[in-house]
Amino acid sequence: MVTGPAPLSLSDLAACLQLDQQALGGLWTESQWRTELQEASRPGVGLWQGEALVAMACGWLILDELHITVVAVDPQWRRLGLGQQVLAALLAEARGRAASRATLEVATGNGAARGLYARFGFRDAGIRRGYYRSGEDALIQWLDLRT
Repeated sequence: MVTGPAPLSLSDLAACLQLDQQALGGLWTESQWRTELQEASRPGVGLWQGEALVAMACGWLILDELHITVVAVDPQWRRLGLGQQVLAALLAEARGRAASRATLEVATGNGAARGLYARFGFRDAGIRRGYYRSGEDALIQWLDLRT
């Protein structure tokens, strides 16, 4: 049974690193994860299956904007709505902290993520050419949190 969403903290560092590796191929270093988990302006939420972190979403609050930095689901747990749960929890946290907008970058070829974000109302606002290590472009998307 999956539990959460629960706030992520520095005590979840190892679990975040493991899920990052499984779901994203090691997007961030341990140092980057420490920063993400320690700073109050960087909310994060996770879903757990026992001791295993199976989904997470993190962001960075800058003034009244949430910059979503990661949404990840363990490949064995995909297509079960867990991405929706952690993203909804992160957006609710941002609204609770008076954020009025949310933004993110998503790989142009990541249809599953683009579909998830579209269900929440995110809209394309631009493109970052060669944004990812692979050279793939990223779509810049925005969501108005006041509606």
